[in-house]
Parts: sequence; C-alpha cells; structure tokens
Amino acid sequence: MATRARASGAVDYQALADLRYQIRRFLRIRETAARAAGIEPQQYLVLLQIKGVDGREPATIGVLAERLQISHHAAVQLVNRLVRRGLVARIRSDRDRREVAVALLPPGEHLLRRLAGQSIAELTTEGPLLVASLRRLIVQSTRGGTPPRTGREGGAR
Repeated sequence: MATRARASGAVDYQALADLRYQIRRFLRIRETAARAAGIEPQQYLVLLQIKGVDGREPATIGVLAERLQISHHAAVQLVNRLVRRGLVARIRSDRDRREVAVALLPPGEHLLRRLAGQSIAELTTEGPLLVASLRRLIVQSTRGGTPPRTGREGGAR
C-alpha cells in the first residue's frame, strides 16, 4: 500500500519538513555567527561566493547576484558596504576595462576563514541529520516516485 501511495504522488512530508528544518537551523546558526563577527549574513555570503568562484570565473556583480539569487542592485549595495569596511575591493579587468570584479582583501579573507571554519565545524556535528533527511527524500523519489509504466504495482519500468 505504501508503494502505491508513493507511486501515486504521495509526499513524505515528515522527511521534507525535517530537511527544511535542518537547512534552516544550519542557516540560522550561520547568520548568528556572522552577526557575532560583526557583519550581516548576506555580507558573509558575498565573501563566501567571491572565494568560491575564485579560479573559475571573475566575481563580478552579475555573478554574485546570480549566486546569491538577489537583484543586481542589491548585490551592488552589499559590495559597497564591504568596500567601505575594507573587506573587499573592486578590480578592473586588464582585458576589458568595463568588467569589474570584486576581490577579497586580507581582512575579508581572515573573517571569511574564521566563519567558514565555524561552518565546517557545524556541518561536522549537524551534517549527518541533514544528510539523513535528504537521503530519505532521495530514496522516496527513486523508489516509486514515478508510476510504473505497466500500471501495475511493482511492475517493470
């Protein structure tokens, strides 16, 4: 019966709620840590994304806006605040003077390293619960998440 319910589109709301709870809990703890370090959570995310794209693509405002899923204007405001705090700098491209990338300055690197280390420590202790919730949802989606082709329960796919 459970297989038929899953095949008909039933959702494991407990697993979905647990996953959402674990993600939100992790994010809230990281937001609190960022504020305790003296920056806003979104500013920490900008620092993280700048470092995260390093070597793959320039950390332009457009790239940062996309990776943070915010508007271009909001990304500009976040970068402006970080520039004023001496955590990042705008760097013009030698190839195309119109392209401006954002780079971490040593104080930004130091702050990011400290906060990222705390994130890794948090994931070490809380990550298994997050993974367990995600695994339950993946198992659900791969076992009976789509109706059998034959229309019979347990039929060939």
